[in-house]
Amino acid sequence: MVRKPAKMYRNISKKAYTRREYMGGVPGIKIVQFDMGNTSQEFPVELSIEILEGCQIRHTALEAARVTINRKLIKDVGRMNFHLKLRVYPHHVLRENKQATGAGADRVSDGMRLAFGKAVGTAARVQPHQKIFSVYTTPQYVEKAKEALRRGEHKLPAPARIVIEERAPAR
Repeated sequence: MVRKPAKMYRNISKKAYTRREYMGGVPGIKIVQFDMGNTSQEFPVELSIEILEGCQIRHTALEAARVTINRKLIKDVGRMNFHLKLRVYPHHVLRENKQATGAGADRVSDGMRLAFGKAVGTAARVQPHQKIFSVYTTPQYVEKAKEALRRGEHKLPAPARIVIEERAPAR
């Protein structure tokens, strides 16, 4: 199967299609982990990637961004000095009406209009100003965490910004 460009699935156009128990053959999500780093410690600073436009983010894009951010943080900050959290889950199942390709396919490629299609992947539907990734760390590592998030931001299909917040200490 030829992977189509992500821009084909970026816009939210139809009703959400999420009930996997009624579907057969939905590919599994590529996301390996949702929490990385030191998950047991409380950190005073939270840095987050916030999406500026509502869109759909494919599970492959989320995994690519997660790998990029996690690798950069482990290299620059160390595994025990941060907690990275992926805050969305790709529930929405993407469908595609497969077209015939190759020699002589022009005769059969008209197909049905508004055909339902087969499941080809999953995506997370996000609203404007929703946080996608969050990194919790100490003030001395804020710049390095910001750089890691900036690199991961490039893997996402919509414009985003990095938000920094101080967290109140737990009592």
